[in-house]
Amino acid sequence: MSNRALLEVIALDAEDAVAAQAGGADRLELVTDMAADGLTPSRETFAAIRSAVDIPLRVMLRLTDGFAAGDVAALARAARELRAEGAQEFVLGFLHPDGSPDLAAVETVLAELDGCRWTFHRAIDRAADRDGLRKALADLPGLDTYLTAGSAAGVPEGLGVLIAEAAAGRRGEPGYGPRILVGGGLALSHVPVLREAGIDAFHIGGAARPSGWGRPVSAEAVAEWRAALG
Repeated sequence: MSNRALLEVIALDAEDAVAAQAGGADRLELVTDMAADGLTPSRETFAAIRSAVDIPLRVMLRLTDGFAAGDVAALARAARELRAEGAQEFVLGFLHPDGSPDLAAVETVLAELDGCRWTFHRAIDRAADRDGLRKALADLPGLDTYLTAGSAAGVPEGLGVLIAEAAAGRRGEPGYGPRILVGGGLALSHVPVLREAGIDAFHIGGAARPSGWGRPVSAEAVAEWRAALG
């Protein structure tokens, strides 16, 4: 088990970003429109956040609610514009209606990222075949993380899957090399069992906002997570 776990916090704007960094966040996931579960922020928002903090930023590439890619050309254009603005890390993930990975859409977007590191987000929790998805994505450039709760219903239901996938990663099974970043209904009470399983990356959104999504990130709430993770 590594000594220090990674803590990623969702930030909607520069105020969120500053508070998250002050609380001890290691990295931010930048999104807009949490009513749609997180969409691509504007170039202007990215630039404002980039100038406000000095920790790594992963930028969401997602234009519509749900896990279908939608307008792939528009996604590629958004990726290109964010790269031009200086974005270096990204978050994406697209499924076909049958729950299989939309490799064509992913590869079209990746062509704009030029090898940047990226997270395949919680679309994995809606996949028809998690293991098959991991194997299908295994050789894509830059993929270093899966954001997952282990279940579409959230971490409480997905703990067993997360523990099993962490074990598969330790065994070096194909498709299990990327880091597991746990998020989605994650509570402080889940941390000990996940750390014991060797999981060392955690993602919070609502947990960083005790007053709700209408209020900014609380540096104190982030600090509580930072202390719990070690």
